[in-house]
Amino acid sequence: QVQLVESGGGLVQPGGSLRLSCTASGNIFGINDMDWYRQAPGKQRELVAAVNPDGATYYAESVEGRFSISRDNFKNTVYLQMNSLKPEDTAVYFCVMNYLNLDYWGQGAQVTVSS
Repeated sequence: QVQLVESGGGLVQPGGSLRLSCTASGNIFGINDMDWYRQAPGKQRELVAAVNPDGATYYAESVEGRFSISRDNFKNTVYLQMNSLKPEDTAVYFCVMNYLNLDYWGQGAQVTVSS
Protein backbone atom coordinates (compact mmCIF):
# COMPACT_ATOMS: atom_id res chain seq x y z
CA GLN A 1 0.00 0.00 0.00
CA VAL A 2 1.34 3.42 -0.98
CA GLN A 3 0.87 6.28 1.45
CA LEU A 4 1.89 9.87 0.84
CA VAL A 5 2.78 12.19 3.71
CA GLU A 6 3.03 15.92 3.13
CA SER A 7 4.79 18.53 5.24
CA GLY A 8 5.81 22.16 5.09
CA GLY A 9 2.58 24.13 4.90
CA GLY A 10 1.82 27.13 7.07
CA LEU A 11 1.19 30.85 7.29
CA VAL A 12 3.48 33.25 5.45
CA GLN A 13 3.40 36.93 4.59
CA PRO A 14 3.07 38.09 0.98
CA GLY A 15 6.43 37.91 -0.73
CA GLY A 16 7.59 35.11 1.54
CA SER A 17 8.60 31.54 0.78
CA LEU A 18 7.57 28.03 1.78
CA ARG A 19 8.75 24.59 0.80
CA LEU A 20 6.39 21.64 0.64
CA SER A 21 7.58 18.05 0.78
CA CYS A 22 5.76 14.83 0.03
CA THR A 23 7.18 11.37 0.65
CA ALA A 24 5.76 8.04 -0.43
CA SER A 25 6.09 5.14 1.97
CA GLY A 26 5.90 1.48 1.13
CA ASN A 27 7.89 -0.93 -1.00
CA ILE A 28 8.01 1.29 -4.04
CA PHE A 29 10.26 1.43 -7.07
CA GLY A 30 9.75 3.52 -10.17
CA ILE A 31 7.17 6.21 -9.45
CA ASN A 32 5.96 7.85 -12.64
CA ASP A 33 4.77 11.48 -12.60
CA MET A 34 4.76 13.49 -9.39
CA ASP A 35 2.39 16.44 -9.24
CA TRP A 36 1.23 19.22 -6.99
CA TYR A 37 -2.40 20.36 -7.08
CA ARG A 38 -4.11 23.03 -5.05
CA GLN A 39 -7.65 23.90 -4.15
CA ALA A 40 -8.73 27.28 -2.84
CA PRO A 41 -12.09 27.83 -1.13
CA GLY A 42 -14.87 28.02 -3.69
CA LYS A 43 -12.56 27.19 -6.58
CA GLN A 44 -11.84 24.11 -8.63
CA ARG A 45 -8.77 22.02 -7.93
CA GLU A 46 -5.96 22.98 -10.28
CA LEU A 47 -2.66 21.44 -11.33
CA VAL A 48 0.15 23.67 -10.11
CA ALA A 49 3.28 21.80 -11.17
CA ALA A 50 4.39 18.39 -12.37
CA VAL A 51 7.67 16.53 -12.84
CA ASN A 52 8.21 13.29 -14.76
CA PRO A 53 10.80 10.61 -13.97
CA ASP A 54 13.33 12.26 -16.30
CA GLY A 55 13.00 15.59 -14.55
CA ALA A 56 10.94 17.41 -17.17
CA THR A 57 8.64 19.92 -15.51
CA TYR A 58 5.37 21.69 -16.08
CA TYR A 59 4.06 24.81 -14.32
CA ALA A 60 0.74 26.54 -14.34
CA GLU A 61 0.99 30.00 -15.80
CA SER A 62 -0.02 31.54 -12.46
CA VAL A 63 3.09 30.16 -10.69
CA GLU A 64 5.65 30.13 -13.52
CA GLY A 65 8.87 31.78 -12.38
CA ARG A 66 7.90 31.70 -8.68
CA PHE A 67 7.48 28.00 -7.91
CA SER A 68 9.93 25.18 -8.50
CA ILE A 69 9.15 21.46 -8.43
CA SER A 70 11.82 18.82 -7.91
CA ARG A 71 12.04 15.16 -6.99
CA ASP A 72 14.37 12.73 -5.29
CA ASN A 73 13.78 9.31 -6.80
CA PHE A 74 15.86 7.53 -4.17
CA LYS A 75 13.77 8.99 -1.38
CA ASN A 76 10.45 8.80 -3.32
CA THR A 77 9.97 12.44 -2.46
CA VAL A 78 8.70 15.45 -4.36
CA TYR A 79 9.24 19.07 -3.35
CA LEU A 80 7.56 22.34 -4.18
CA GLN A 81 9.59 25.46 -3.49
CA MET A 82 7.26 28.44 -3.44
CA ASN A 83 8.75 31.93 -3.61
CA SER A 84 7.25 35.41 -3.93
CA LEU A 85 4.01 34.08 -2.51
CA LYS A 86 0.81 36.02 -3.09
CA PRO A 87 -2.51 35.99 -1.21
CA GLU A 88 -4.07 34.24 -4.22
CA ASP A 89 -1.72 31.30 -3.62
CA THR A 90 -3.69 30.53 -0.45
CA ALA A 91 -5.07 27.01 -0.80
CA VAL A 92 -4.75 23.42 0.32
CA TYR A 93 -1.91 21.84 -1.63
CA PHE A 94 -2.01 18.14 -2.52
CA CYS A 95 0.78 15.97 -3.86
CA VAL A 96 -0.10 13.22 -6.32
CA MET A 97 2.09 10.35 -7.43
CA ASN A 98 1.35 7.98 -10.25
CA TYR A 99 2.54 4.46 -9.55
CA LEU A 100 1.64 1.34 -11.51
CA ASN A 101 -1.06 3.36 -13.33
CA LEU A 102 -2.76 4.44 -10.13
CA ASP A 103 -2.82 7.95 -8.67
CA TYR A 104 -2.10 8.32 -4.97
CA TRP A 105 -2.93 11.52 -3.12
CA GLY A 106 -1.41 13.13 -0.06
CA GLN A 107 -3.54 14.37 2.81
CA GLY A 108 -3.17 18.03 1.86
CA ALA A 109 -1.18 20.90 3.36
CA GLN A 110 -2.71 24.28 4.10
CA VAL A 111 -0.79 27.25 2.73
CA THR A 112 -2.03 30.66 3.83
CA VAL A 113 -0.51 33.85 2.48
CA SER A 114 -1.62 36.83 4.51
CA SER A 115 -0.25 39.87 6.26
